[in-house]
Amino acid sequence: MKNVKEVVIEVKGKDWENALDKAFNKKKKDIKIDGFRKGSVTKEIFIKKAGIEALFMDAADIVVDDEFKKIVSDKKNDIVCEPNVSIEHIDKDGIKVKFTLIGHPEVKLGKYKDLGIKREKVTVTKEEIEHEIHHIMEHMAEIVVKENGEVVEGNTAVIDFEGIVDGKKLDGGTGANYPLEIGSHSFIPGFEEGIVGMKVGEKKVLKLTFPENYTPELKGKDVEFTVTVREIKERVEPEMNKDFFEDLGIEGVDSKESLEKNVKEELTHQKEHQADDKYIDELLRKATDNMTVEINNEIIDNEIDRMSAQLEQELKMQGANLEQYLAMVGTKLEDFRSTLKPQAIARIKTRYLLEEVVKAEKITVSKEDIKKKIKEEAAKYGMKEEEFVSAVGGEEVIKYEVEMTKAIDIIKES
Repeated sequence: MKNVKEVVIEVKGKDWENALDKAFNKKKKDIKIDGFRKGSVTKEIFIKKAGIEALFMDAADIVVDDEFKKIVSDKKNDIVCEPNVSIEHIDKDGIKVKFTLIGHPEVKLGKYKDLGIKREKVTVTKEEIEHEIHHIMEHMAEIVVKENGEVVEGNTAVIDFEGIVDGKKLDGGTGANYPLEIGSHSFIPGFEEGIVGMKVGEKKVLKLTFPENYTPELKGKDVEFTVTVREIKERVEPEMNKDFFEDLGIEGVDSKESLEKNVKEELTHQKEHQADDKYIDELLRKATDNMTVEINNEIIDNEIDRMSAQLEQELKMQGANLEQYLAMVGTKLEDFRSTLKPQAIARIKTRYLLEEVVKAEKITVSKEDIKKKIKEEAAKYGMKEEEFVSAVGGEEVIKYEVEMTKAIDIIKES
């Protein structure tokens, strides 16, 4: 491919000797040879005992690191991902290393304006408004003891229960004063349904069967649960009165009509945002389909690495790690990475598309544009402006984001 470049580096003589010295000094503190204190052996003695080959890999790492820094600093080299590195030759006299550099692939823009995609119109129905208000009322509902009546869907039944399998108590199948929300499906099929209609103080035997997808030792087995209802609780929604609106705490909302208006505005805002996102996604998908680009596997792997690292960071914030996540979803790392590949390719294509649009449209970003973006984003995250700039990696990152936004605007507005 045209964007692949090989750079061969040879290090010999004094430079190679210096690398071997650095490799030895790195290992020295851990070297223990009979007759010498740990960390006090000389390089000459070490080579005599272990052979100079014992220093080769550490010295090679030092050379590769130093030479790659030189390659990156050379503005003639176009590098978009980690290079492939291979050691062509290594001995006591020197080392020969080949760097395979991957640069930006050639991108040929297709049609990216007037793509014939319409943004969907947003409407909010009366039913949607009522549904959202119902959610608000449910959220503010008070859970109270149901003085009379029987268990119905949505109630919380406080129960004692005991399970019997093969004439023996079911391990872990006993509970006292257990609050079970009817409709939560937290027990096996038939359990919650069997409690519906029971009254406080009533005892009942539920004859059920464990489902086939249950644990191996219990799946398909018959079980008897003896259940006693101790208490029934229900959710009582508040009345839409002065106290309700005060508790709601939404400025300007003090009646059913003003609540409906507020909910409609919020739903409209959400739908507008969703419609805009969908519209942009469809435009970018069509524009990337119209462009021509051949993407190296190394670039794709690098993007998958980035996506995996992002997920790991999110999991870390939740007190988990990638290994636990893979175990939870029941997949292997290799298969997980394969599932990320289509999304990685789409992200890469979108990035290259927008970068080419920036060039084609001669998009520029002023200092005022950057300052405005910093101010807006810092305020959004409640950060000081300098802290935000530092957190995202500098003003160049912000400049790039503004360029991408301007490119999207051109595609949208055409």
